[in-house]
Formats: sequence, C-alpha cells, structure tokens
Amino acid sequence: MMTRKRLLIIEDDATFSLMLRTWLEKKGFDVAVVSTLLQSKKILSKGVFDLVLCDLRLPDGEGVEVLEWMHQQGCALPLIMMTHYADIQSAVQSMKLGACDYVSKPVNPDMLLQKINEALAAAVAVGSQNKSVAGESSMQPQDSESPEYLEGESEAARQLYNYVRLVAPTNMSVLINGASGTGKEYVARRIHELSNRSAAPFIAVDCGVIMKDLAASEFFGHKKGSFTGAIEDKTGAFVAANGGTIFLDEIGNLSYDVQVQLLRVLQERKVRPIGSNSEIAVDVRLVAATNEDLRAAIKEGRFREDLYHRINEFSIKMPLLCEREDDIIYFADFFLDKANKELGRDIIGFSPEAVQLIRQYTWPGNLRQMANVVKRAVLLAQGRYIAPRELDIEVNAAVAAPISVTPLRDSDDERQRIIEALRVTGNNKSKAAELLQIDRKTLYNKMKLYGL
Repeated sequence: MMTRKRLLIIEDDATFSLMLRTWLEKKGFDVAVVSTLLQSKKILSKGVFDLVLCDLRLPDGEGVEVLEWMHQQGCALPLIMMTHYADIQSAVQSMKLGACDYVSKPVNPDMLLQKINEALAAAVAVGSQNKSVAGESSMQPQDSESPEYLEGESEAARQLYNYVRLVAPTNMSVLINGASGTGKEYVARRIHELSNRSAAPFIAVDCGVIMKDLAASEFFGHKKGSFTGAIEDKTGAFVAANGGTIFLDEIGNLSYDVQVQLLRVLQERKVRPIGSNSEIAVDVRLVAATNEDLRAAIKEGRFREDLYHRINEFSIKMPLLCEREDDIIYFADFFLDKANKELGRDIIGFSPEAVQLIRQYTWPGNLRQMANVVKRAVLLAQGRYIAPRELDIEVNAAVAAPISVTPLRDSDDERQRIIEALRVTGNNKSKAAELLQIDRKTLYNKMKLYGL
C-alpha cells in the first residue's frame, strides 16, 4: 500500500488554509497547518514532511525566512511559495533561496496539484530523503474513519482541553457549565476516556427527560413488583456504571427529593434499589452538566447547596461557538465530512460566500445547530461546493448590512473605532483589521494595549 505524502501548509489566512487543506486531503495527502513563522519552525523540528506550501507574508515574518532557516538546519524539503503579491522580485528571491516553485493567489487547484506532484517526483529523482530537522515524525497516520469530535485550535479550545487533560486522571467530581449544544457530553466522554476508568462503562443520563416518579428507579434500579409497572428487575445507572463514570446531564432539573437521594449515594457509595432490603456498593466517578446557574437555583431553594459542593470539586465552563472564532470553519468542515459519509455524498467544501456567512452568523444553537445546518446543506447542495442559499441561516442585520469604519490612524479615538469594527464584523478580527486598514497582528497588539 502506497504511503500517503505529508504536506505542511504555512498560511495565516484560516479560511484559505482550511479550504486548501480539505481539498488536498481529498486528493490523498496528509496535511498539517500552521499560521506563523515560529510555529513552522517548531513543527518542522518535530515532524517528517514531504513538501511545504508557504505563504510569502506571515504575521511574524516572511516566507523566505522559512527557506533560510531550513537551509541552515540542513532540511532539504521541496517548498512551494504562495503569495498575493505576484511580483518577479519576490519570485526570484524565493527561487534563489531554494524554493522549488512559486504560485500566486488565487491559487488554481489543478495547477497547484500539478506543481506538488512535479516537486515530489523531482525530490525522489534526486534521491532526496525528505526528512525533518530532528529526524523523527510527530504526525501519526490518519485513520480512515473521521473522529467523533473536533477539539478545535482556538485559544478557548486549548484552555478547555487543557482543563480536561488536567482533571481526567483524578477522581474529582466535575461540573460542566455551558449552553445547550456546546458539546458538554463530549467533554464528559473525553474526561472518561482519558481517566484510569476508561476500560469501564460510561453511562449518560439525561436528567431533563426523567419523570420525577421514575428518577429513583433510573438511578438506583428496582426489584420486580416493587411498584405498579415494575414487571421485572431493573439495574440502575449507578450500578451499570460501577467502576466507570456516570454522566448526569442537566442535573439542575432533578427534584429536591431525588437530590437528597443522590447526595446520600455520593457520600456513602452505596445504592439501594427500590423494593430491595440490601444495598449495593458502587465505585463511580460523577461528571455532571448544566445550562443554568445552580448558585441562583440554590438561592431560590431549588437546588441543595451541599449537593452542589459535592458535584463541583472541579468546574469547566464551555465556550459558546461564537466565542471560538478560529474554530468555526474547522467545525463546519468537520460536520461536512460527517454528513458526506452519512448521506453518501461527495461535497468538497463551502463557497467563499458561504464561508463568509458561516463566520458572520452567531450560531445561537452552537455546535448542535451547526451540525444540523451543515447536514441539511450537504443534502440540498446542487454543486460540489455548498452555496449560501443552501445553509438556511440569516446573519443579523447589523452584521449583514453594508458597513463602514474609518481607517485606523494614531488618534485618541482609535480604541473606540476598534470596538466598533469588532462589533459590526461580529468579532471577526480578520475582517475588523481589513476595515481599519491594518494587519491582523497590529490589531491584536492594539487590542492588548487597550485591554480589549
């Protein structure tokens, strides 16, 4: 079986790099993406690649600096330079420094593929070893099956999963707070998978749909004949999860009486099925989730404070999808791939106009809504790319309307104009930078300066 070639894309335009990555993966390549000069050096020092695609302009330097560094390190990889600035001087400089080829944006996919194949063939012909600086690969072969979930690459995602990896090996009870559709159950599953209990069961219970009269039976089980309708013995969720993890979703919906019973089980580590005279010892780790403020529920007398402290040894806050700007297009593409498999379709990606719409939309239903929207769009798509009309979403009028912001110059009111640019673009920093006529790196520096 032929080994898949590994490509590295160095590109700070997240939309373009995602579309390029998706297209190249569909062509049979394994692809990694970084956005800065610093990141490119780090990943080239760790991973084995066969070819590099590099933008000429990077947030923290020039693409030619990648070439210079590779030469200094003795890294003989073929590199194709990409740029919006298709001038002869930059092309000549790149080629002199060792670039094997040069393409201008917008990139013609078929032409780029031809150049990639020619560069790879030439590298083999001259006996190139295509090795990393360190000589060891950090990239693992990709599974043929898509993963169940995408963690994301935004700062919010990195912080979230740092917390997950920190708490997972412990036995601490975890309370996950977050709006509906933000992926609370997936985080609970990841905590279980990364724990010492991963070989034991993971049992999820939706407390929002359990009838009050049946909650005790669902949690603790019952004996045949213990109440009307108990026609056979039932194993409760706590016994089923013994040795593993029990996940109680929307725990704030439990009645006060059931909360009392739950607290007792958590304290004593024993359950008594309804109608039974004996107790069963259980060893479970509790992960709970809620979309409401349980501290407010405590003040209102709807939730026990002692139970709250028992389930909240460690808390995790789920970010909204609109707060994960850098992840939005990655999630959209992830759900597109899943929908393709489920529906038997072969949609390549989203049109540039659809990408813009996806970025501008606020996604009030978060990841669950996006998954449904993308799946429907994949079903309706008439061409190889999803168009805006097939997404069936509408951008807020304040965002969709034509916008105009004064270019940023050194002045006393630049903080306010940055705030306004972020507002009208739905906090899209790339578009805000365009409106202000500054680069994205400058915008980030200004935001840091003004505490934004």
